[in-house]
Amino acid sequence: MTKVMQFLNAEDGAITVDWVVLTAAIIGLGLVVVTIIAAGTTNVSSGVGASLNDATPAELNVPFF
Repeated sequence: MTKVMQFLNAEDGAITVDWVVLTAAIIGLGLVVVTIIAAGTTNVSSGVGASLNDATPAELNVPFF
């Protein structure tokens, strides 16, 4: 009977659950941040790519020998 009472009074499982929930929350927050940043960088890189495709190179006044 004492082993059953010790098991019911033990708090090791509750601490483990707390750490699992905390870790899942951190991972979830990280995924949200990465998703937001990835969308922003995709838009910026698309704009830069479009600008580079539309640009024309300047002519160099270098004589050929």
